[in-house]
Amino acid sequence: MKNSLLKQNYSLKNCILSLCGLCFLSSCAVNPTGGIDFVTMSESREIELGAEMHQQILQENPVYQDQQLQEYVNEIGQKLAAESHRPDIEYSFTVIDSPDINAFALPGGFIYINRGLMLYLNSEDQLAAVLGHEIGHVTARHSVRQQAASQSNSVLAGVLVVATGVSSLGETSSLLGGALLSGYGRDMELESDGLGAEYLANAGYDPLAMVDVIGVLKNHEDFTKRTSSGGVSYHGVFATHPRNDTRLQEVVGRANELAEENDSTIDPQVFRERMDGLALGASTQMAGSDARNRYYQTLLNYTLVFPDGWSWSDTTTTLNANSAEDALSFNIGVQRLQAFKEPRLFMQDDLGLAGLQKTESLSQFGLQGYTGVNPADNTRMAVVYYGPRAFIMTGAEASGNLSAENDNILLEAIRSFRPIAANERNIADPISIVYVRSDGKTYAQLAAENPFDPNAEDLLRLYNSDYPRGEPAIGEWIKIVR
Repeated sequence: MKNSLLKQNYSLKNCILSLCGLCFLSSCAVNPTGGIDFVTMSESREIELGAEMHQQILQENPVYQDQQLQEYVNEIGQKLAAESHRPDIEYSFTVIDSPDINAFALPGGFIYINRGLMLYLNSEDQLAAVLGHEIGHVTARHSVRQQAASQSNSVLAGVLVVATGVSSLGETSSLLGGALLSGYGRDMELESDGLGAEYLANAGYDPLAMVDVIGVLKNHEDFTKRTSSGGVSYHGVFATHPRNDTRLQEVVGRANELAEENDSTIDPQVFRERMDGLALGASTQMAGSDARNRYYQTLLNYTLVFPDGWSWSDTTTTLNANSAEDALSFNIGVQRLQAFKEPRLFMQDDLGLAGLQKTESLSQFGLQGYTGVNPADNTRMAVVYYGPRAFIMTGAEASGNLSAENDNILLEAIRSFRPIAANERNIADPISIVYVRSDGKTYAQLAAENPFDPNAEDLLRLYNSDYPRGEPAIGEWIKIVR
């Protein structure tokens, strides 16, 4: 029995050593930044995989609709990428229309930054620091190195199962691997900071902006803890970089020595012009086909959907909408209800619409109404009660007839009428960042003028790097919300 166990252990050791030796001989590669890495993926496959993932990202995340801002971010990114250890691959830089505070990189040079993170940046140097950090992940092939480590861990787990016959060892090894690979980790994050700082210096930016960005993110972390408002860490940076991080200061400091040779100056006005108008809150590009042409009336608090290509004009109490070639029209007016009666009777008695055809009662989103076709002029008529008002809708075909197909289009618009939901307020009445020169008002006064959030005062401080107690100086450029 003892000899059998010894033979089994010897066999296990030989198996593991052989496996490790085989992997070492076949998969060790020189990292573009100069180190030796254990990898299992070629550069061509890395780029191919990144391109596949990029298409998935774009399908699941809307791109921010500001062409000038997209071009500005791409220009900065390409400038940094040209100074990187992998200048020959094709880089892509995309601003994602998301309020989350995040930026990330895919294998092969696909880099993204959320507009939610950009709200808190206050210079082109800081924006370059974020992009440089992500370029560092690409040039050091961190995602590829993680993939290789994950693969080797899985293979090792399989060997342990075969050699010992104990399947639970495989589960344990996988769990250990998951714990080790749950993020880039402190060493990889620091490596990206050091590489990013080097690229900043070579491109004419201030490498110390890397430290400034950490301060911005730390301030936001303190705010979310104090207000319990939640928030997502920028891929673990809060955990990996404490304030006044000595190692961070060291890696950035080395790049700062290079920057002393650079006298390049960045015009702050360009940054302000590109950031002016940056949207706050949830994306206005809601998922779903109906969101692409949804009309909001914020004064009367209602919304409805028109087909793609329709346009409209409105006043405080009326709406006039038309299809792309004016084949169909749709109008809404409003009357205050003098006394409650069934919507059918309202149309008959108050609007004089007797003898309607193709009628039906409406019950939608907690609202009641009635609709039918007026045979006198072939118009689709409807009334929907909402609060103390009756919303009167008229749909017509320009030809004077009303085909079944067009009648269905009008009915779909009528049936989509509903109150604006609480989580749509920013979409219905969007707010954005605007740069102004301070006239001496405090953040409390500015927040009172536009209470866009219960924590508006603190958020204004965060947007302007004055958190937790700073105030703007007279004449200073600051961000406000309108």
